[in-house]
Amino acid sequence: MDTNTPIIRKPVVDDGYPIHQLIKSCPPLDLNSAYLYLLQATHFAETCVVAEFKGKVCGFLSGYIKPGAPDTFFLWQVAVGDELRGQGMARQLMDAVLAGDACKQVRFLETTITPDNQASWGLFRAFARDRKAELNNQVMFTSEQLGGDHEPEMLVQIGPFTPAG
Repeated sequence: MDTNTPIIRKPVVDDGYPIHQLIKSCPPLDLNSAYLYLLQATHFAETCVVAEFKGKVCGFLSGYIKPGAPDTFFLWQVAVGDELRGQGMARQLMDAVLAGDACKQVRFLETTITPDNQASWGLFRAFARDRKAELNNQVMFTSEQLGGDHEPEMLVQIGPFTPAG
């Protein structure tokens, strides 16, 4: 196996704390508790992926099939550490999770992005373009709803697109 090639795989319980540390190193992402990342690595492992590089978790994507909408994947967070940044890893993580069995019916992707997160806007605009899908956005949570010290979160909806697989 080529040790210079990242491995994209489903997370396992032992990835929970390393995921927490990865998110901590990737501002402006909101850091959640280590417990939450343990739950994502176990209860939501079918709709999350990690990128392992040289034995270390260096990328993570979390999401879930939206309740009541089995054709919609909600992407919660995507993080790429310094070791893999600038190599298209975020997009590889998106494509990997959408190619998984849990996402066979997915025709829409939703996520939230703050207005000033240009890297995320670029990633999702490129995804929509490449999937030949429409991208729409609207405010999901206002600054006030988020406690007043956080920018609004814009709901980004992409689709329909052809399911992976």
